[in-house]
Parts: sequence; C-alpha cells; structure tokens
Amino acid sequence: MYHKSQVFFYLLSAFIGGVLLASLFNFSQTLIWVTLVVVVGVVMLAGENKLALLVVAMIVFLIVGAVRFNQFDLSKNSLEKLVGQKVVLTGYIDSEPETKESIQRFVLKTGKERVLVTASSYPKREFGDFIEVQGKLELPQNFSEDFDYITYLKKDGIKLILFFPEIETAGKTQLDFSENIKLNIYRKIFAVKEKFEKAINLSIPEPNASFINGILLGSRQNIPDDLKEAFNKTGTTHVLAISGYNIMIISEAILLGLIWFFRRRVAFWISVAVIILFVILTGASASVVRAALMGLLLSFANGYGRLYDQKNSIILAGAAMVWINPFVLVFDIGFQLSFAAVLGLIYLYPQIDSKLYKLPKFGNLKEITLMTLSAQIAVAPLLIYYFGNFSLISLPTNVLILPFIPIAMLTGFLVGLVGIVSPLAGQIIGYVAWAISTYQIEVVNFMSLW
Repeated sequence: MYHKSQVFFYLLSAFIGGVLLASLFNFSQTLIWVTLVVVVGVVMLAGENKLALLVVAMIVFLIVGAVRFNQFDLSKNSLEKLVGQKVVLTGYIDSEPETKESIQRFVLKTGKERVLVTASSYPKREFGDFIEVQGKLELPQNFSEDFDYITYLKKDGIKLILFFPEIETAGKTQLDFSENIKLNIYRKIFAVKEKFEKAINLSIPEPNASFINGILLGSRQNIPDDLKEAFNKTGTTHVLAISGYNIMIISEAILLGLIWFFRRRVAFWISVAVIILFVILTGASASVVRAALMGLLLSFANGYGRLYDQKNSIILAGAAMVWINPFVLVFDIGFQLSFAAVLGLIYLYPQIDSKLYKLPKFGNLKEITLMTLSAQIAVAPLLIYYFGNFSLISLPTNVLILPFIPIAMLTGFLVGLVGIVSPLAGQIIGYVAWAISTYQIEVVNFMSLW
C-alpha cells in the first residue's frame, strides 16, 4: 500500500513534528509515556491493518521527537548552582565578538560550559583570547512574550550570562587534544575571514562594500542607518542576514555557471569545494555549517538526479540536525530558511518552470531566476514573520533585486578571494560587484520612498 520511501518520509516528518510540538508546548514526561502505552495497545488491536500501523508508527516517532527535545532541554550546567554569586571564571573566547556601539558580546568557554559575556567595546577582544572574568553569574531572562530568548541561547549551549564583569588577560589553560585542534583551526578561519572582508572593503567603495559584506558574511555593522531603514521598509532585510537561503542561492548560481564549461558532475564537485571555502570565509559558525549541508544536498540533487527525487535525503538531513540539536528547529532562523528554500526548489520550481516553459532561457539566467523566485516564495512566510510586516512594495522590490543577488554574491565572493592575493585584480572585479550592488541599493532606496 505504501512504498518504503514514503514510509521513511512520513516517519521522519513525524519525528520532526514531535520536536516542533514539544518546542511550542510543555509536555510532561508522564503524558508522553502514557501516550506511548496507549499506542502499544492500539498496535496490538490493529492487527495487519497497514494504514493503522503506519499511523501508530508515526505517533511513536512523534513521541520520540518530543522525548528527545525534553531530554535535551533538561541537560544540566555545572555552573547553575552558582547563579547569583560572584564568580571567577577562566577560559577562552569561543565566538567571534559582536560589537555594537559601546558594547561587545562574546561567548566564554570555561571547562565544558559556555557563558555569554557582555562587556565594554574596549579593549577589543578576539576569538581564542584566554581571559579571566570576575562578576555576578546570572540566568538570561525573556524580555517579551514574542521571543523566547532563554531557549534561543540554549540552542548554542548557553544557559548563563555575565554583565560587564572585570576582565583580565589570562595564560593559556590546559585543553584536551580535540579542543586544542578546534581552537587552532578556528583561529586560522577567522584570520582568513578578516583578510577576506578587508579585501572587499579595499576593492569596493561604501556603502556597496558593507552591502556585499552583508549578503556574503551577514555583517551589517557598517551599513548606514538610512540604508538599513530602506531595506526594512521594502521588506528586503533578509538579504543581509546570512542563512541557508543565501548559501543555496550562491551554490546554485555557481553550479549553473560551471555547467557552461564542465560536465554536470564535475561542476557539482567544484561547487562543493566553493561552498566549503565559503563556509570557512564566513566563520564556519554552527548555523552556517548546517545551512551549507543543506546547500550541498541540493547541489548533489541537481548534479546527480532530479530535485523532486531527493526529498528523503533532505528530510534525513533535517531530522539528523534536529536530533543533534532539537532547538534549531524553532530557534535557528538560518536552519528554517534553508529548509524552506530547499522545499521550494524541490516542489515549487518544477511547477513554475513547467508553466513558464515558453520563456527564452538566455543561457542559465531563466533557471537561476526561477530557482531564486521558487526559494523566495517558500521562505516568504518566515521572512514576514521574522523581519517585519508585509508591505505592498515588498513583492515588487524583491522581484527587482533578487535575480541579481546570486551575481552580486558571486562577484563579491571573487573580489574577496582574489583581492587577498592581488588587490589590483580584486579592484577590477570590484567594478562589476559595485555596478550590480549599486543597482540593488538604488532600487531599494527608490522603492522605500513609496
């Protein structure tokens, strides 16, 4: 009655649904286990009714998802017993510090625990700095009913915070082998990222350089406030937030561009290498790595088979990521955008392409545009929810600028990459990136006046 691949898809979807329900509603462990007992009873009564057995199996997977979320949520932090007390902690900075006006935030890794530290912007801290902090340990608080800040931090393993502690440079503490390897690798990654961003800033004038850094690296610190407001008014802020959606777009643009010169499978492996390089240059955060995995799966689907035959691979990847960290399903915007974008490309793109088959191809431009449109339609509900209310000018603005996002990202990527080796060559490519980004910025500015 049901093909094995269908059953596989339904069961993993049920697991993800269980995690989602447990994320949104507070289920007690007792209720979950009582439900499981009832399900077992139903199985015994169902006999060989395949539909009933499938429904029961889906309920079991749904329960497994809820249990997994609850178990993950109940994990203890060894420092929680010290909340409210003045503590002295030694460790290293385990994130790229985010600076805003007069403050900077970073994650302190001390032992096996991660603590979010808010400090003054000076002196500027760097990833991997070994420091000693002294201050009052606190629990994060939710400041509104609309956003669960506590769980948002939990997805990154953060359950405690420190506000403006005393900070001193410390000697290197003893780390285990794997931790030491990770620290050295990420130091090199952030050093390359800094050179990459600097090459873009030297090759492209402002505000275009900040715009390119925004769509490539998610860095919005140097974008002028009036331009940020224009993006907000036109409902296009999402293009400045690095996510799976951005990675999907650049991976597809690269793949389709390479197909002109190489066989599809060769183009696929080159695009894989470019995505990995892109992840490194953007800092290889957990959310970017998750988004890149989705992008790699999509490239694999496009390189080795038809998109709509790959839904089981996508659902498996999504379920695996959710199993590893259940909080990403509801509290990682990048994960949600990448998942939605993939679904749009699998289900919407073939439908739109079949309806518009008479349109001229202009090389791969039609395919890139329709893929961008498909992904955009799929992520639209999430973008409206996270980035503001829907406006009448949002749709036309997105239609006007989104087809050029892949080209802007690709040329910006080349500027940063080539500019590290040859500043002059970076500036030459920078003229192309400047022209494309100028068009997009001017469209956003013009539409924001309406």
